[in-house]
Order: sequence, then structure tokens, then C-alpha cells
Amino acid sequence: MLGLSVAALAGVTAAQPARSRPAAAPFTVVEASIAEMRTAMEGGRTTSRAIVQQSLDRIARYESRLNAAITVNPRALEEAAARDDERRRGRVRGALHGIPIALKDNIHTTDMPTTGGARAFASLVPPYEATVTARLRAAGAVIVAKTVLTELANWVASDMPTNYSSLAGFAFNPYDPRPDPRPGADGRPLLPTGGSSSGIGTAASFWAANVGTETSGSILNPASRTMLVGIKPTVGRISRYGVIPITADQDTPGPMARTVADTALLLGVLEGDPDPRDPATGACTPPPRHDYTQFLRPGALKGARIGVPRAFFYDAIQIPGSRGMAGGLAPAEREAMNAALGALKQAGATIVDPADLPSARAPAGENLEDWPVCNGLADAKGRDADCSTVFKYGMKRDFNAWLASLGEAAPVKSLTALRAWNRAHEAEGTLKYGQAQLDISDEMDVAADRDRYERDRAKDVRLGGRDGIDAALRAHRLDALLFPGPFGAAVAAKPGYPTVIVPFATVANAAARGIPGFGAQPSPFGVSFTGGACSEPRLLALAYAFEQATKRRRPPSMLD
Repeated sequence: MLGLSVAALAGVTAAQPARSRPAAAPFTVVEASIAEMRTAMEGGRTTSRAIVQQSLDRIARYESRLNAAITVNPRALEEAAARDDERRRGRVRGALHGIPIALKDNIHTTDMPTTGGARAFASLVPPYEATVTARLRAAGAVIVAKTVLTELANWVASDMPTNYSSLAGFAFNPYDPRPDPRPGADGRPLLPTGGSSSGIGTAASFWAANVGTETSGSILNPASRTMLVGIKPTVGRISRYGVIPITADQDTPGPMARTVADTALLLGVLEGDPDPRDPATGACTPPPRHDYTQFLRPGALKGARIGVPRAFFYDAIQIPGSRGMAGGLAPAEREAMNAALGALKQAGATIVDPADLPSARAPAGENLEDWPVCNGLADAKGRDADCSTVFKYGMKRDFNAWLASLGEAAPVKSLTALRAWNRAHEAEGTLKYGQAQLDISDEMDVAADRDRYERDRAKDVRLGGRDGIDAALRAHRLDALLFPGPFGAAVAAKPGYPTVIVPFATVANAAARGIPGFGAQPSPFGVSFTGGACSEPRLLALAYAFEQATKRRRPPSMLD
């Protein structure tokens, strides 16, 4: 952890006790919602400083087991006290006044480093703040920490474990915070955390909520793995200015929290007005006052039409031109989804089953699952005819532009220079899993390869959107598609469509097979509501009604 070590943090918390008002019953941050924190502060039951103190105490107590924070804000208590002083003087900045929030460490802050988990950027303090950071501060949030992440949002090595970085090492899932015990294991957690965003600290009540980023699954996967609600918004609803990129075609920040209501509130704060520094913003018309909580109705599932995209996502199918079967659910996952469908029916929804994506049933050449993202050295130039170059092209284009925006603060000046820096510092662990993704990105020529990239991008959008999600929604007159866990993330990411994932079940940890006597804990498993562009209001209504009907989230039990 940068900024403050666990030992130093414990010293801070011991030396600076909270100065909260006396209360009949002590307020606890554990599993507390943003609304509960706000009510407690408004009623004088607690203060922002006391809440942040509890957050820091929990970090000091559990961080050595979880590694959730890459940096803890050394001024967090001071900022919380300032929010309390503002409240006493009658100034409340906004919906997050005094609430502790964490940011993924690829989002710029000018008072803490923004590292992306890369050793080359360990000391980088950007010269400008991310738009989402500024909006959080304007709403009164106390940014208490920067979260761990998979290095550079998981576009460094083709087989890097989730939530691993050369700067911070491995992070651990609070639902089973133990490393793989098998001989020869590399130290990774036995229960994966999902990635590249981290939900670890939110699940463990280190802070009220956090902001992640997603290019293809990096909000939905960790939300599923740590029993959180996550919103992967429509690309362009939230500004990406000041976020280390993979590709602007699919990158977006998004909220992660323990309840749908908290994520809806945070979404409105993050959205704000169109940002002239991100031309994609303004793609969706926001609700009045950016208030997404107005859509949260317990009865929203009555009469809703929910589609089941069975082909590949639930049931294994044969991809045209290939041998064998692909996709499908494990038995425990299938049982969980059957229970979710039953709960939806009981809440009044009409289940349309199947509601397959046409592109998942299409012939070779136009089949969604036959068109992966180019990945690793096997998909280097000259060997990449059967995969999409969008990620590797976008990384070369957008990462170099981001480095240029840092000016003199940039530790390296190009993707080429970063690769060279990593090779020169291999003894420090920069190449533990190699850097194949950076290698195949850097070989792209932004000018000469543009036509190929544009063809691939058009195909991505067509297979995921027009011939995929849009076609299924239209054919069956659906409000949403219901995907198991985060398994629909990649298809929705291609056209930039939104998804809301809700905690629901636990399933056997497949990574723990063959370890007798270890007592591996099951993995959390969510369900995802996916729609077309700008459909967040409807998806949130459905997700909230489902959450209220099922109430399946459980806090982690292995920390104490």
C-alpha cells in the first residue's frame, strides 16, 4: 500500500480518535448504506470524521489480509472534518457529503499518485484531475483511497491474474482471503477477485462504495465475485477524461456498491453534464437532476419482459466451423439461474425463453463467439485475421495520447518506452507474466492499420449490437436480457451497452477442485440485466425490484 502503510495507518487511527457526537447507539459503517450514513450525519448521530475514522480502522485491521488499497489518502480525516465544518455552517455540497468513496487507481487524483498498478508510474501525480474525481468532490465525497487493480486494467499480459499488479502484488477476496495452498502456486488467491476493478474494500466495508472502470467485464466480473451491485454504463454516459485508457471505443467508469440504491445515487453524481473534454459524453439524455433513484420501484418487475439468451450463455453450443461444444453453465450456475428466473416470475415478470442473440447462432464469419478480441502473441500481426484488433489498436492510439496529456509529469513518453522500462526493471517483477498485450499493441501502426481497425470495430458493433442484443430485444419486445453472472459483459461491451449486476447466489469455486481438506469457500455469483444504449433507468428499476424481492447479498464472514 502506498501513501500510508498499514502500520502507519494504525498509528494514525490510534492517535486521532473520532470526535463524534454522543449517540444512544454507536453508528457502524459495516454494511451501512450511503442513505444510512447521510441520515446518521444529518441527525447528529455521527460525523463524517467518525465514519472515515471507522473506515481507516477497518483498513488497518484487515488490509494486510486483503490488499484492497494501493494508496490511502493521508488527509482523509482532515477532509472529513472539513465536510463536518461545512455541514455545521449549513453548507451541504451534495448527495455524497462526508461519505468515504474509493477510486480505481487508473483514475486521476492530484493529491495522490495514479499508478495503474504499474511500477513505471509508482510516483506519478497527474497534473490534472479526472472529471469523475472532480464530480465526487463537488458532491462532498471524501476520497479515502485508491483501489488495487489488475495492472493497466488488464492490458499488460495475456495470462495476468485479476487484481495483480507488479506494483501492489496480489489482492484477495474477502469471501475467502487465502492464497492457493498447492505446491508451486504463485501466491494468487484461491478465490478470484474478478477484475480489473476491485470490489474488495467495498465488500469489506472499508468505504461506502467505489468507482471502477470497464472495457470488457472489469466492473461486472469483480461485482459478481464480491457480492456487489455494479453498473457498467453506456459508453459516453460518464466522462473518461483523466482515466488511463485501453480503448476509448469501450472504456467507461462506473459505480460499485452494496445496494442498487447506492449505485444509482453514485451513477447520477458521476454522470454530470456533458464534458467538452470527452466528446462521447452527451450520448444519453440524463434524467432530471441526474437522479436515478427516482426509478427504484419495488414493483417494477410486474409486466416486465425478460429474455433468456440461452445459446452459448446458458447452454453449450457448437460454434460453426469448430469441433466440440462451447459455452454453457456449470451445474451450480444453472441451478442459480433457474432460481433467479423463478424469482422473476414470482415478482410478476414474463420470461421469454429462449431469446437468443442471432449473432450467437450465426454461421462462421458472422458468429459472435467466433470473433474474439486479439489476445497475446498468438494474435500478433500476421496471425490476427480471425480476431478483432480493436483493443490492441486502441491501446496504441489512446495510451500514447494519454501519456502526451501528462506533459513533463509523464514518467515515460510512449508505449514503446514503457515496454523498454519494464524490460530494464525486470528484476523488480515488471515481467512476472510478460507483457504480450503491450507488445501486440505497440506493433500496431495507427495510420497504416486504421482501415483494418475500422472494419473490425464495425464488426464488433454489428455482432454485439444490431445482430446481437438489439435484435433479441426487438424480436421479443424485451425490457432486458438476463445474463448469468458477468458472462454477457463482452458482448454488451462491444457496442457500449449498459448492464446492472445484482448479488444473488454462491457457487462452487472451480479453482479449488482437487484440494482435499482445505475447506474452500464458494464464490459469489450475480445476475445481470442488460439492455440497449441508454437503458440504465429501466435496468435500474428491474434490478432494484429483483434485489428487493430476493435480498440475497451477504457480507463476508471469514475476516474475523
